[in-house]
Amino acid sequence: MSEALEEWRTDPSPEAHGRLNAAFERVVSSSGLGGGQLHVDAPPLTEVELQAGTLSGDDADTAGLKTYKLRFGDRILAILHLDAPPAAMFSVDECARGLEIVLGSAWSRARAGQASDELAALDTATRGIAGVLDLDRVLQLITDRVRELAHARYAALGIVDQEGGIERFITSGLSRAERERIGALPRGHGLLGVIVRENGPIRIHDVATDPRRYGFPPHHPPMHSLLGVPIGAKGRSIGRLYLTDKMPGGDFTEDDERLVEMFALHAGIAIENARLHEQVQRLAIVEERERIGRDLHDGIIQSIYAVGLSLEDVPELMAEEPDEARARVERAIDSLDQSIRDIRNFIFGLRPELLEQAGLVGGLAALADEFRVNSMVDVELHTDEAQDADLPPDLVGQLLSIAREALSNIARHSRATQGSIHVDVTEGEVSMIVSDNGVGFDPTAPRGVGHQGLVNMRGRASSIGARLQVQSEPGFGTRIIVAVPRREMATWAVDRGDQ
Repeated sequence: MSEALEEWRTDPSPEAHGRLNAAFERVVSSSGLGGGQLHVDAPPLTEVELQAGTLSGDDADTAGLKTYKLRFGDRILAILHLDAPPAAMFSVDECARGLEIVLGSAWSRARAGQASDELAALDTATRGIAGVLDLDRVLQLITDRVRELAHARYAALGIVDQEGGIERFITSGLSRAERERIGALPRGHGLLGVIVRENGPIRIHDVATDPRRYGFPPHHPPMHSLLGVPIGAKGRSIGRLYLTDKMPGGDFTEDDERLVEMFALHAGIAIENARLHEQVQRLAIVEERERIGRDLHDGIIQSIYAVGLSLEDVPELMAEEPDEARARVERAIDSLDQSIRDIRNFIFGLRPELLEQAGLVGGLAALADEFRVNSMVDVELHTDEAQDADLPPDLVGQLLSIAREALSNIARHSRATQGSIHVDVTEGEVSMIVSDNGVGFDPTAPRGVGHQGLVNMRGRASSIGARLQVQSEPGFGTRIIVAVPRREMATWAVDRGDQ
Protein backbone atom coordinates (compact mmCIF):
# COMPACT_ATOMS: atom_id res chain seq x y z
CA MET A 1 0.00 0.00 0.00
CA SER A 2 2.86 2.37 0.85
CA GLU A 3 4.63 1.69 -2.46
CA ALA A 4 1.39 2.12 -4.42
CA LEU A 5 0.69 5.45 -2.68
CA GLU A 6 4.17 6.69 -3.54
CA GLU A 7 3.63 5.75 -7.18
CA TRP A 8 0.26 7.55 -7.14
CA ARG A 9 1.88 10.62 -5.58
CA THR A 10 4.47 10.94 -8.32
CA ASP A 11 2.29 9.80 -11.24
CA PRO A 12 -1.50 9.87 -10.64
CA SER A 13 -2.30 7.92 -13.81
CA PRO A 14 -5.11 5.38 -14.38
CA GLU A 15 -2.55 2.59 -14.21
CA ALA A 16 -1.22 3.84 -10.88
CA HIS A 17 -4.80 4.13 -9.60
CA GLY A 18 -5.46 0.53 -10.55
CA ARG A 19 -2.40 -0.69 -8.67
CA LEU A 20 -3.29 1.45 -5.65
CA ASN A 21 -6.84 0.11 -5.57
CA ALA A 22 -5.53 -3.46 -5.87
CA ALA A 23 -3.22 -2.86 -2.90
CA PHE A 24 -6.17 -1.52 -0.89
CA GLU A 25 -8.20 -4.60 -1.79
CA ARG A 26 -5.40 -6.85 -0.53
CA VAL A 27 -5.21 -4.92 2.76
CA VAL A 28 -8.98 -5.28 3.25
CA SER A 29 -9.16 -8.96 2.34
CA SER A 30 -6.06 -9.94 4.35
CA SER A 31 -7.65 -8.31 7.40
CA GLY A 32 -10.69 -10.58 7.04
CA LEU A 33 -12.98 -7.63 6.24
CA GLY A 34 -15.94 -7.78 3.90
CA GLY A 35 -15.21 -4.50 2.14
CA GLY A 36 -13.72 -1.06 2.42
CA GLN A 37 -13.96 2.41 0.96
CA LEU A 38 -11.25 5.07 1.30
CA HIS A 39 -11.63 8.66 0.14
CA VAL A 40 -8.32 10.58 0.26
CA ASP A 41 -8.58 14.36 0.04
CA ALA A 42 -5.28 15.75 1.32
CA PRO A 43 -3.39 18.11 -0.98
CA PRO A 44 -0.68 17.90 -2.17
CA LEU A 45 -1.71 14.25 -2.62
CA THR A 46 -4.01 13.91 -5.60
CA GLU A 47 -7.56 13.16 -4.49
CA VAL A 48 -8.45 9.50 -4.90
CA GLU A 49 -11.33 7.08 -4.14
CA LEU A 50 -10.52 3.44 -3.38
CA GLN A 51 -13.05 0.61 -3.07
CA ALA A 52 -12.85 -3.06 -2.14
CA GLY A 53 -15.15 -6.04 -1.61
CA THR A 54 -18.74 -5.30 -0.63
CA LEU A 55 -18.15 -1.53 -0.88
CA SER A 56 -17.17 -1.60 -4.54
CA GLY A 57 -19.35 0.21 -7.05
CA ASP A 58 -21.14 3.55 -7.14
CA ASP A 59 -24.18 2.30 -5.22
CA ALA A 60 -22.22 0.98 -2.19
CA ASP A 61 -24.09 1.68 1.05
CA THR A 62 -21.83 2.83 3.92
CA ALA A 63 -24.64 3.30 6.45
CA GLY A 64 -24.01 1.48 9.73
CA LEU A 65 -20.40 0.63 8.90
CA LYS A 66 -17.30 1.41 10.91
CA THR A 67 -16.14 4.91 9.89
CA TYR A 68 -12.76 6.47 10.64
CA LYS A 69 -11.21 9.87 10.04
CA LEU A 70 -7.58 9.20 9.22
CA ARG A 71 -5.37 12.03 10.44
CA PHE A 72 -1.87 13.40 10.41
CA GLY A 73 -1.68 15.57 13.51
CA ASP A 74 -4.75 17.83 13.42
CA ARG A 75 -5.20 17.45 9.67
CA ILE A 76 -7.84 15.03 8.33
CA LEU A 77 -6.36 13.15 5.38
CA ALA A 78 -9.10 10.69 4.47
CA ILE A 79 -12.43 9.11 5.40
CA LEU A 80 -12.39 5.32 5.72
CA HIS A 81 -15.44 3.02 5.78
CA LEU A 82 -14.97 -0.67 6.66
CA ASP A 83 -17.44 -3.53 6.40
CA ALA A 84 -16.42 -5.89 9.18
CA PRO A 85 -18.22 -9.16 9.84
CA PRO A 86 -18.46 -10.06 13.54
CA ALA A 87 -15.68 -12.60 13.27
CA ALA A 88 -13.24 -9.92 12.11
CA MET A 89 -14.06 -7.19 14.59
CA PHE A 90 -10.77 -7.65 16.42
CA SER A 91 -8.74 -6.45 13.35
CA VAL A 92 -10.84 -3.49 12.20
CA ASP A 93 -9.18 -0.86 14.37
CA GLU A 94 -5.73 -2.28 13.64
CA CYS A 95 -6.44 -2.10 9.89
CA ALA A 96 -7.62 1.51 10.16
CA ARG A 97 -4.58 2.47 12.23
CA GLY A 98 -2.21 0.85 9.75
CA LEU A 99 -3.83 2.70 6.85
CA GLU A 100 -3.59 5.97 8.80
CA ILE A 101 0.15 5.45 9.35
CA VAL A 102 0.78 4.60 5.70
CA LEU A 103 -1.31 7.51 4.46
CA GLY A 104 0.32 9.95 6.91
CA SER A 105 3.75 8.90 5.71
CA ALA A 106 2.75 9.39 2.06
CA TRP A 107 1.25 12.80 2.83
CA SER A 108 4.31 14.01 4.74
CA ARG A 109 6.58 12.95 1.85
CA ALA A 110 4.30 14.75 -0.60
CA ARG A 111 4.29 17.87 1.58
CA ALA A 112 8.07 17.81 1.84
CA GLY A 113 8.32 17.50 -1.94
CA GLN A 114 5.84 20.32 -2.38
CA ALA A 115 7.80 22.54 0.01
CA SER A 116 10.98 21.85 -1.95
CA ASP A 117 9.21 22.67 -5.22
CA GLU A 118 7.75 25.83 -3.70
CA LEU A 119 11.17 27.01 -2.54
CA ALA A 120 12.61 26.32 -5.98
CA ALA A 121 9.73 28.22 -7.60
CA LEU A 122 10.16 31.07 -5.12
CA ASP A 123 13.88 31.20 -5.85
CA THR A 124 13.19 31.30 -9.60
CA ALA A 125 10.56 34.00 -9.17
CA THR A 126 12.74 36.22 -6.98
CA ARG A 127 15.74 35.79 -9.24
CA GLY A 128 13.53 36.86 -12.13
CA ILE A 129 12.89 40.26 -10.54
CA ALA A 130 16.20 40.80 -8.77
CA GLY A 131 18.39 43.47 -10.30
CA VAL A 132 15.69 44.79 -12.69
CA LEU A 133 15.92 48.57 -12.33
CA ASP A 134 13.28 49.73 -14.78
CA LEU A 135 10.18 50.40 -12.66
CA ASP A 136 7.56 49.57 -15.30
CA ARG A 137 9.33 46.35 -16.21
CA VAL A 138 9.82 45.21 -12.61
CA LEU A 139 6.13 45.83 -11.82
CA GLN A 140 5.03 43.69 -14.76
CA LEU A 141 7.59 40.98 -13.95
CA ILE A 142 6.38 40.82 -10.34
CA THR A 143 2.79 40.40 -11.51
CA ASP A 144 3.68 37.70 -14.03
CA ARG A 145 5.93 35.80 -11.63
CA VAL A 146 3.46 35.75 -8.73
CA ARG A 147 0.73 34.42 -11.02
CA GLU A 148 2.98 31.52 -12.00
CA LEU A 149 4.10 30.99 -8.41
CA ALA A 150 0.56 30.69 -7.00
CA HIS A 151 -0.90 28.87 -10.04
CA ALA A 152 -3.53 31.56 -10.53
CA ARG A 153 -5.43 32.31 -13.72
CA TYR A 154 -5.22 36.06 -13.12
CA ALA A 155 -2.97 38.33 -11.08
CA ALA A 156 -2.77 42.06 -10.47
CA LEU A 157 -0.46 44.45 -8.67
CA GLY A 158 -1.95 47.60 -7.23
CA ILE A 159 0.43 50.41 -6.25
CA VAL A 160 -1.09 52.69 -3.63
CA ASP A 161 -0.53 56.40 -2.93
CA GLN A 162 -0.08 58.13 0.41
CA GLU A 163 -3.84 58.03 1.09
CA GLY A 164 -4.10 54.33 0.24
CA GLY A 165 -5.76 54.87 -3.14
CA ILE A 166 -4.73 52.75 -6.12
CA GLU A 167 -2.56 54.86 -8.43
CA ARG A 168 -1.25 52.07 -10.69
CA PHE A 169 -2.78 48.71 -11.52
CA ILE A 170 -0.78 46.10 -13.44
CA THR A 171 -2.43 42.88 -14.60
CA SER A 172 -1.32 39.44 -15.77
CA GLY A 173 -3.45 36.82 -17.49
CA LEU A 174 -5.47 39.37 -19.47
CA SER A 175 -4.68 40.31 -23.05
CA ARG A 176 -4.17 43.97 -23.86
CA ALA A 177 -7.49 44.06 -25.68
CA GLU A 178 -9.29 42.53 -22.69
CA ARG A 179 -7.65 45.04 -20.37
CA GLU A 180 -8.65 47.97 -22.56
CA ARG A 181 -12.27 46.79 -22.76
CA ILE A 182 -12.52 46.78 -18.96
CA GLY A 183 -11.76 50.51 -18.89
CA ALA A 184 -10.49 52.71 -16.06
CA LEU A 185 -8.38 51.56 -13.11
CA PRO A 186 -10.22 50.20 -10.07
CA ARG A 187 -10.91 52.81 -7.40
CA GLY A 188 -10.44 50.52 -4.40
CA HIS A 189 -14.11 49.88 -3.66
CA GLY A 190 -15.46 46.57 -2.38
CA LEU A 191 -13.04 43.77 -1.68
CA LEU A 192 -10.04 45.67 -3.06
CA GLY A 193 -10.74 48.39 -0.53
CA VAL A 194 -11.07 45.82 2.27
CA ILE A 195 -7.61 44.44 1.44
CA VAL A 196 -6.15 47.97 1.33
CA ARG A 197 -7.70 49.00 4.66
CA GLU A 198 -6.89 45.81 6.55
CA ASN A 199 -3.31 45.75 5.24
CA GLY A 200 -3.08 42.00 5.74
CA PRO A 201 -3.52 38.83 3.70
CA ILE A 202 -7.04 37.74 2.83
CA ARG A 203 -8.42 34.58 1.20
CA ILE A 204 -11.94 34.41 -0.20
CA HIS A 205 -13.78 31.37 -1.52
CA ASP A 206 -15.84 33.23 -4.13
CA VAL A 207 -15.72 36.96 -4.77
CA ALA A 208 -18.97 36.70 -6.73
CA THR A 209 -20.92 35.79 -3.60
CA ASP A 210 -18.98 37.63 -0.91
CA PRO A 211 -21.21 40.29 0.75
CA ARG A 212 -18.37 42.85 0.66
CA ARG A 213 -18.10 42.77 -3.14
CA TYR A 214 -18.64 45.93 -5.17
CA GLY A 215 -19.16 44.20 -8.50
CA PHE A 216 -17.20 43.97 -11.73
CA PRO A 217 -17.42 46.54 -14.53
CA PRO A 218 -18.74 45.52 -17.95
CA HIS A 219 -16.46 43.25 -20.01
CA HIS A 220 -14.65 42.07 -16.85
CA PRO A 221 -14.05 38.29 -16.88
CA PRO A 222 -15.77 36.30 -14.12
CA MET A 223 -13.54 35.56 -11.12
CA HIS A 224 -14.10 33.43 -8.05
CA SER A 225 -11.38 32.41 -5.54
CA LEU A 226 -9.21 35.31 -4.37
CA LEU A 227 -5.94 35.76 -2.50
CA GLY A 228 -4.76 39.25 -1.54
CA VAL A 229 -1.38 40.00 0.04
CA PRO A 230 0.15 43.40 0.92
CA ILE A 231 3.58 44.56 -0.25
CA GLY A 232 5.69 46.69 2.05
CA ALA A 233 9.06 48.41 1.98
CA LYS A 234 10.90 50.29 4.71
CA GLY A 235 8.02 49.84 7.13
CA ARG A 236 5.32 51.30 4.91
CA SER A 237 2.75 49.81 2.58
CA ILE A 238 3.40 50.37 -1.11
CA GLY A 239 0.99 48.02 -2.84
CA ARG A 240 -1.09 44.84 -2.96
CA LEU A 241 -0.91 41.58 -4.87
CA TYR A 242 -4.25 40.16 -6.00
CA LEU A 243 -4.58 36.60 -7.32
CA THR A 244 -7.81 35.08 -8.57
CA ASP A 245 -9.04 31.70 -9.81
CA LYS A 246 -6.73 29.06 -8.41
CA MET A 247 -5.82 26.49 -11.07
CA PRO A 248 -6.81 23.84 -11.83
CA GLY A 249 -9.61 24.66 -9.38
CA GLY A 250 -10.58 25.16 -5.76
CA ASP A 251 -9.47 27.77 -3.25
CA PHE A 252 -6.12 29.32 -2.47
CA THR A 253 -4.57 27.61 0.55
CA GLU A 254 -2.58 28.67 3.57
CA ASP A 255 0.49 27.38 1.76
CA ASP A 256 -0.29 29.68 -1.20
CA GLU A 257 -0.69 32.60 1.19
CA ARG A 258 2.62 31.87 2.92
CA LEU A 259 4.46 31.51 -0.40
CA VAL A 260 3.06 34.74 -1.85
CA GLU A 261 3.86 36.61 1.37
CA MET A 262 7.51 35.53 1.08
CA PHE A 263 7.56 36.64 -2.56
CA ALA A 264 5.98 39.96 -1.58
CA LEU A 265 8.99 40.71 0.65
CA HIS A 266 11.32 40.42 -2.33
CA ALA A 267 8.87 42.32 -4.52
CA GLY A 268 8.88 45.26 -2.11
CA ILE A 269 12.68 45.43 -2.23
CA ALA A 270 12.68 45.20 -6.04
CA ILE A 271 10.10 47.99 -6.35
CA GLU A 272 11.99 50.25 -3.95
CA ASN A 273 15.28 49.61 -5.76
CA ALA A 274 13.66 50.39 -9.10
CA ARG A 275 12.17 53.59 -7.71
CA LEU A 276 15.52 54.70 -6.32
CA HIS A 277 17.16 53.95 -9.64
CA GLU A 278 14.48 55.90 -11.49
CA GLN A 279 15.11 58.90 -9.26
CA VAL A 280 18.85 58.69 -9.90
CA GLN A 281 18.18 58.43 -13.62
CA ARG A 282 16.12 61.61 -13.58
CA LEU A 283 18.90 63.54 -11.84
CA ALA A 284 21.77 62.17 -13.92
CA ILE A 285 22.85 64.48 -16.75
CA VAL A 286 26.25 63.03 -17.64
CA GLU A 287 27.25 60.15 -19.87
CA GLU A 288 28.03 57.93 -16.87
CA ARG A 289 24.57 58.29 -15.26
CA GLU A 290 23.73 54.56 -15.19
CA ARG A 291 27.10 53.58 -13.74
CA ILE A 292 26.88 56.31 -11.13
CA GLY A 293 23.42 55.11 -10.07
CA ARG A 294 24.56 51.51 -9.68
CA ASP A 295 27.77 52.45 -7.90
CA LEU A 296 26.00 54.83 -5.55
CA HIS A 297 23.59 52.07 -4.58
CA ASP A 298 26.28 49.44 -4.24
CA GLY A 299 28.99 51.41 -2.52
CA ILE A 300 28.26 54.80 -1.04
CA ILE A 301 24.73 54.25 0.24
CA GLN A 302 25.77 50.99 1.89
CA SER A 303 28.81 52.72 3.44
CA ILE A 304 26.68 55.54 4.88
CA TYR A 305 24.14 53.02 6.14
CA ALA A 306 26.95 51.12 7.87
CA VAL A 307 28.12 54.36 9.51
CA GLY A 308 24.60 54.92 10.83
CA LEU A 309 24.49 51.43 12.31
CA SER A 310 27.86 51.93 14.00
CA LEU A 311 26.60 55.09 15.71
CA GLU A 312 23.29 53.74 16.99
CA ASP A 313 24.51 52.79 20.46
CA VAL A 314 27.08 55.58 20.84
CA PRO A 315 24.85 57.49 23.34
CA GLU A 316 24.95 54.50 25.72
CA LEU A 317 28.68 53.99 25.14
CA MET A 318 29.42 57.62 26.00
CA ALA A 319 28.44 56.89 29.59
CA GLU A 320 29.67 53.31 29.85
CA GLU A 321 32.70 53.15 27.50
CA PRO A 322 33.71 56.68 26.49
CA ASP A 323 36.93 55.56 24.78
CA GLU A 324 35.03 53.15 22.54
CA ALA A 325 32.42 55.82 21.83
CA ARG A 326 35.15 58.29 20.85
CA ALA A 327 36.82 55.70 18.60
CA ARG A 328 33.55 54.92 16.86
CA VAL A 329 32.86 58.58 16.18
CA GLU A 330 36.36 59.03 14.76
CA ARG A 331 35.95 56.00 12.52
CA ALA A 332 32.55 57.31 11.40
CA ILE A 333 34.09 60.68 10.51
CA ASP A 334 36.79 58.93 8.45
CA SER A 335 34.16 56.83 6.66
CA LEU A 336 32.00 59.86 5.90
CA ASP A 337 35.03 61.74 4.58
CA GLN A 338 35.70 58.82 2.24
CA SER A 339 32.06 58.82 1.14
CA ILE A 340 32.25 62.55 0.42
CA ARG A 341 35.32 61.98 -1.74
CA ASP A 342 33.54 59.16 -3.57
CA ILE A 343 30.46 61.30 -4.16
CA ARG A 344 32.62 64.13 -5.49
CA ASN A 345 34.36 61.74 -7.86
CA PHE A 346 31.05 60.29 -9.04
CA ILE A 347 29.58 63.74 -9.68
CA PHE A 348 32.51 65.16 -11.57
CA GLY A 349 33.44 61.87 -13.20
CA LEU A 350 36.56 61.80 -15.33
CA ARG A 351 37.72 65.41 -15.21
CA PRO A 352 38.32 67.10 -18.58
CA GLU A 353 41.70 68.37 -17.42
CA LEU A 354 42.99 64.79 -17.37
CA LEU A 355 42.86 64.79 -21.16
CA GLU A 356 44.68 68.10 -21.27
CA GLN A 357 47.79 66.75 -19.59
CA ALA A 358 49.75 65.16 -22.42
CA GLY A 359 47.24 62.49 -23.40
CA LEU A 360 47.21 59.00 -21.90
CA VAL A 361 50.41 59.18 -19.87
CA GLY A 362 49.67 62.60 -18.40
CA GLY A 363 46.09 61.63 -17.66
CA LEU A 364 47.21 58.48 -15.85
CA ALA A 365 49.68 60.54 -13.82
CA ALA A 366 46.84 62.86 -12.74
CA LEU A 367 44.67 59.85 -11.88
CA ALA A 368 47.46 58.32 -9.81
CA ASP A 369 47.94 61.61 -7.91
CA GLU A 370 44.22 61.86 -7.21
CA PHE A 371 44.10 58.22 -6.11
CA ARG A 372 46.95 58.68 -3.62
CA VAL A 373 45.19 61.67 -2.07
CA ASN A 374 41.77 60.01 -1.80
CA SER A 375 42.87 56.58 -0.59
CA MET A 376 45.37 54.93 1.72
CA VAL A 377 46.85 52.92 -1.17
CA ASP A 378 50.14 53.88 -2.79
CA VAL A 379 50.13 53.53 -6.56
CA GLU A 380 53.12 53.53 -8.88
CA LEU A 381 53.01 54.59 -12.52
CA HIS A 382 55.31 52.92 -15.06
CA THR A 383 55.09 54.34 -18.59
CA ASP A 384 58.49 53.27 -19.96
CA GLU A 385 58.71 56.57 -21.79
CA ALA A 386 55.62 55.66 -23.78
CA GLN A 387 54.72 58.04 -26.59
CA ASP A 388 50.98 58.50 -27.10
CA ALA A 389 50.67 61.80 -28.95
CA ASP A 390 49.18 60.03 -31.98
CA LEU A 391 46.40 58.28 -30.02
CA PRO A 392 42.84 59.47 -30.81
CA PRO A 393 41.62 61.66 -27.92
CA ASP A 394 38.35 59.73 -27.51
CA LEU A 395 40.26 56.44 -27.33
CA VAL A 396 42.50 57.96 -24.64
CA GLY A 397 39.36 58.93 -22.75
CA GLN A 398 38.07 55.35 -22.76
CA LEU A 399 41.41 53.99 -21.52
CA LEU A 400 41.51 56.59 -18.76
CA SER A 401 37.96 55.67 -17.77
CA ILE A 402 38.96 51.99 -17.54
CA ALA A 403 41.97 52.93 -15.39
CA ARG A 404 39.81 55.08 -13.14
CA GLU A 405 37.28 52.27 -12.71
CA ALA A 406 40.06 49.82 -11.87
CA LEU A 407 41.55 52.20 -9.29
CA SER A 408 38.09 52.75 -7.79
CA ASN A 409 37.69 48.98 -7.38
CA ILE A 410 41.09 48.79 -5.68
CA ALA A 411 40.09 51.50 -3.20
CA ARG A 412 36.67 50.04 -2.42
CA HIS A 413 37.12 46.28 -2.59
CA SER A 414 40.72 45.06 -2.64
CA ARG A 415 42.05 46.04 0.82
CA ALA A 416 45.37 46.53 -0.96
CA THR A 417 48.38 48.50 0.28
CA GLN A 418 50.10 48.83 -3.10
CA GLY A 419 48.93 49.35 -6.66
CA SER A 420 50.56 49.98 -9.99
CA ILE A 421 49.78 51.10 -13.54
CA HIS A 422 51.98 49.88 -16.40
CA VAL A 423 51.62 51.38 -19.87
CA ASP A 424 53.42 50.32 -23.02
CA VAL A 425 52.82 51.97 -26.42
CA THR A 426 54.41 50.16 -29.36
CA GLU A 427 53.92 50.04 -33.10
CA GLY A 428 51.70 47.00 -32.70
CA GLU A 429 49.46 47.89 -29.77
CA VAL A 430 48.84 49.97 -26.68
CA SER A 431 48.70 47.94 -23.45
CA MET A 432 47.79 48.99 -19.94
CA ILE A 433 47.96 46.88 -16.76
CA VAL A 434 46.40 48.02 -13.48
CA SER A 435 47.36 45.72 -10.59
CA ASP A 436 47.19 45.53 -6.80
CA ASN A 437 48.39 43.33 -3.92
CA GLY A 438 44.93 43.02 -2.34
CA VAL A 439 42.72 40.12 -1.34
CA GLY A 440 41.77 39.22 -4.91
CA PHE A 441 38.60 37.39 -5.95
CA ASP A 442 37.29 34.62 -8.17
CA PRO A 443 36.52 36.20 -11.59
CA THR A 444 34.29 33.23 -12.51
CA ALA A 445 32.03 33.58 -9.45
CA PRO A 446 28.62 35.24 -10.00
CA ARG A 447 28.66 38.92 -9.11
CA GLY A 448 26.01 40.41 -6.83
CA VAL A 449 23.42 42.94 -7.98
CA GLY A 450 25.00 46.36 -8.34
CA HIS A 451 28.63 45.18 -8.85
CA GLN A 452 29.11 46.81 -12.25
CA GLY A 453 32.79 47.77 -12.26
CA LEU A 454 33.99 44.88 -14.41
CA VAL A 455 30.91 45.16 -16.65
CA ASN A 456 31.67 48.85 -17.24
CA MET A 457 35.31 48.14 -18.04
CA ARG A 458 34.45 45.34 -20.45
CA GLY A 459 31.93 47.56 -22.19
CA ARG A 460 34.47 50.34 -22.63
CA ALA A 461 37.13 47.93 -23.88
CA SER A 462 34.72 46.41 -26.39
CA SER A 463 33.75 49.85 -27.68
CA ILE A 464 37.36 50.52 -28.80
CA GLY A 465 38.14 47.00 -30.02
CA ALA A 466 40.38 46.22 -27.06
CA ARG A 467 40.97 42.93 -25.26
CA LEU A 468 40.33 43.06 -21.52
CA GLN A 469 41.62 40.29 -19.29
CA VAL A 470 41.04 39.89 -15.54
CA GLN A 471 43.64 37.88 -13.64
CA SER A 472 42.84 37.29 -9.97
CA GLU A 473 42.36 34.69 -7.30
CA PRO A 474 41.56 34.95 -3.60
CA GLY A 475 44.60 36.08 -1.62
CA PHE A 476 46.80 36.99 -4.60
CA GLY A 477 45.66 40.40 -5.79
CA THR A 478 44.22 41.41 -9.15
CA ARG A 479 45.53 42.42 -12.60
CA ILE A 480 43.38 44.22 -15.17
CA ILE A 481 45.01 43.96 -18.61
CA VAL A 482 43.82 46.04 -21.57
CA ALA A 483 45.39 45.72 -25.00
CA VAL A 484 44.36 47.76 -28.06
CA PRO A 485 45.85 46.66 -31.41
CA ARG A 486 47.01 49.53 -33.59
CA ARG A 487 44.83 48.33 -36.47
CA GLU A 488 41.77 48.59 -34.20
CA MET A 489 42.80 52.15 -33.29
CA ALA A 490 43.04 53.12 -36.94
CA THR A 491 39.65 51.63 -37.76
CA TRP A 492 38.09 53.16 -34.66
CA ALA A 493 39.53 56.60 -35.49
CA VAL A 494 38.15 56.47 -39.03
CA ASP A 495 34.68 55.44 -37.69
CA ARG A 496 34.81 58.34 -35.24
CA GLY A 497 35.84 60.81 -37.95
CA ASP A 498 39.27 61.51 -36.39
CA GLN A 499 41.06 60.90 -39.70
